Amino acid sequence: MSDSEIIKIDALIVGAGPCGLFCVFELGLLDIKCHLVDILDRPGGQCAELYPEKPIYDIPGYPEITGQELTDKLMEQIAPFNPVFHLSQMVEGMERTEDERWRVRTNEGTVFEAKIVVIAAGGGSFMPKKPPIPGIEDYEGTSVFYAVRQMERFKDKKLVIVGGGDSALDWTLNLQPLAESVTLVHRRDNFRAHLDSVNKMKALVDDGKMDFQMGQVKELKGQDGQLSSVVIEHGDGTLSEVECDCLLPFFGLTMKLGPIANFGLNLHENLIPVDTEKFETSTPGIFAVGDINYYPGKLKLILSGFHEAALMSRQAFRYIYPDAKLKFEYTTSSSSLQEKLDVETAKDKRRA
Repeated sequence: MSDSEIIKIDALIVGAGPCGLFCVFELGLLDIKCHLVDILDRPGGQCAELYPEKPIYDIPGYPEITGQELTDKLMEQIAPFNPVFHLSQMVEGMERTEDERWRVRTNEGTVFEAKIVVIAAGGGSFMPKKPPIPGIEDYEGTSVFYAVRQMERFKDKKLVIVGGGDSALDWTLNLQPLAESVTLVHRRDNFRAHLDSVNKMKALVDDGKMDFQMGQVKELKGQDGQLSSVVIEHGDGTLSEVECDCLLPFFGLTMKLGPIANFGLNLHENLIPVDTEKFETSTPGIFAVGDINYYPGKLKLILSGFHEAALMSRQAFRYIYPDAKLKFEYTTSSSSLQEKLDVETAKDKRRA
């Protein structure tokens, strides 16, 4: 491979979820240019993929914000730093070069040489657990969905939602006012969701506003990718058929650390140990922030990842600019930082 085919950069961030996006901001304040790789086809990580329209209540300054709104705000915040995204790609290999850079390869053949690497990959690659229903692949993306990205898509539809956890109950309650009909299917009458959600669902059933069937979906009926009905098998072996435009199975996720497990980072129960001063791994120049890392007292919260990104950036600066002095500044009072953030331009936009 020639040097012209290698993308030489300051920092590569593996993962474009909220913590990865905020890394762009913190590194950008220190004049560190970032590229990001993510296996998904859009920024936002689990927030954008799993609950884009579900409220989040513990982001500082936002009493309530959806996953997609948070992603949009973070993208707006990092826009002045012009990050480069490499989406629908997965990091497959990483090695040290003779000039002390990290050569990173993706499954699409993209090759980077970065001075530092920040792993912000959440729990690793995640895929929805699929129910063992024959032929379900024929309907995926058309009338079988494992996540809700736009609620309006299900307006006036006949929905069958499968599952007994928080996701199944939350989307049952959120979609019921929009849909023509909603049938919740679960193999038993006990649920793993919050009791309040379960009680609200049962109240809707009692009022005749939705249906609950105890059993499992065993067969799909339809053609050309469009469902017309599903067959439910009950505990006593009897079958029932329910009209259905869209099937939403919520069986949770399968988390896989993937190739990251082979990077030699001294893993702890499939997580990456870091120190709490720099959030650096056991390998100098490789950092880990967010749910992927481990340290005593770790809390898997988005706001914790934001804090980790801020401290990580201070050590990253020393690798990128080894001969420069690191100066601590506040964005509220530093004219140089405000210039990087295009503060005046942003003020003008708000006035307009």
